[in-house]
Amino acid sequence: MPVMEGKAVLFKQFGGIDAIPICLDTTDVDELVETIVRMAPSFGGINLEDISAPRCFEVEERLKQRLDIPVFHDDQHGTAVVVLAALENAIRLTGKYHDTLRVVVSGAGAAGVAVTRILLAAGIPDIAVVDRTGVLHRDRTDLNPVKRALAADTADTTGRWGSLGAVMDGADVYIGLSGGSVPEDVVASMADEAIIFGLANPTPEIHPTLAHKYARIVATGRSDFPNQINNVLAFPGIFRGTFDARATAITEGMKLAAAQALAAIVADEARDDMIIPSPFDPRVAPTVAAAVAEAARRDGVARR
Repeated sequence: MPVMEGKAVLFKQFGGIDAIPICLDTTDVDELVETIVRMAPSFGGINLEDISAPRCFEVEERLKQRLDIPVFHDDQHGTAVVVLAALENAIRLTGKYHDTLRVVVSGAGAAGVAVTRILLAAGIPDIAVVDRTGVLHRDRTDLNPVKRALAADTADTTGRWGSLGAVMDGADVYIGLSGGSVPEDVVASMADEAIIFGLANPTPEIHPTLAHKYARIVATGRSDFPNQINNVLAFPGIFRGTFDARATAITEGMKLAAAQALAAIVADEARDDMIIPSPFDPRVAPTVAAAVAEAARRDGVARR
């Protein structure tokens, strides 16, 4: 509840949106879906919070099919939008290219899946996704349906197998969404001008002190280091733009538009220790909202 109360405050402060935190005492997918559907007429949109994978994927998909208001799982898509925005500026600074970038995503839970999906949509094809067992690959027999689909969309492009250490060798980008830690020799094997996003809180998978020894650009989820990947950069503006357009859904195009708009805010002034705006930058929410509303109209889900 304190997390949701905090997010309700952030919705109001940054997006001018009234949000009500509601805790449901169940982890059953059917009960979650039916309860939310019955409450939905009172609300303009649904922001799902703290539903673990793989349940979160089914809950979100079923709600999107049944409701004509936007449904958004911030742990997935808010994270994905901000990661892509930060990565776009990091790519520009390092002179790398989307189509040749080698990316490792560590973690195949809610955030890992959503981040991978938005990177693929942004034109970054070479992504190795790693869970506790190793790289997701279509020949693995231990994958749930969500991981199996992700393996089909990534492994054939990368052609890479094995452990995290195996795929980190020569990688341009590491995105940590899993916790744990990465040994120094594995970090040292990355490509020149590497980009490291260690996003586990409070302890990044690769501490910035270590990351800076081998990478040019480093980001974390913490506010006491530069380049904080913070979801508040995304969700208030996304919902504000969705409501401004009276959109019936939040499309993939709207998420991409949010990321691109967020990156553009600091693109001309970006530097290694500022690849993403501050959450307190007053340009953030209005810029994201305008881009999302326009994308909603392009995607045919706007009612205004």
